[in-house]
Amino acid sequence: MKKTNNKNHFENFANKITHITGTSGAFLTAFAIILVWIITGPIFKFSDTWQLVINTGTTIITFLMVFLIQKSQNKDSKSIQLKLNELIASSEKASNRMVAIEDLTEAELDHLHQFYKHLADKARREKNIRQSHSIQKINNDGDASHPHK
Repeated sequence: MKKTNNKNHFENFANKITHITGTSGAFLTAFAIILVWIITGPIFKFSDTWQLVINTGTTIITFLMVFLIQKSQNKDSKSIQLKLNELIASSEKASNRMVAIEDLTEAELDHLHQFYKHLADKARREKNIRQSHSIQKINNDGDASHPHK
């Protein structure tokens, strides 16, 4: 149980930091720090230490932010996938084969992409712009390019 609690603390911390760093105030603060560093250049005679301070600081911040941003993107991706899965599952005409396709390999996704490209080309050739083509209809028509045949 303690592990879950620590995980929640880290998640709350990560969410707060990614929210704060995405604000105008954070940008202005970073900009002000750079200005102060530039202004102090002549005072420190543009020494190696003066340069090392900004290089080290920006490297550390960048290194840590990469992980926080990735965590935030992972969470956002997962929530978007779940929302899309819910929409697919709740739609009578949508193919449930698309639920959780994020678990497919890159090659399988490429194959699906080609299928949908074919589907879009078929739709463009239709005279009736309201005509719809679904995975199920194409599968029933015996279309060889269907990925789930």
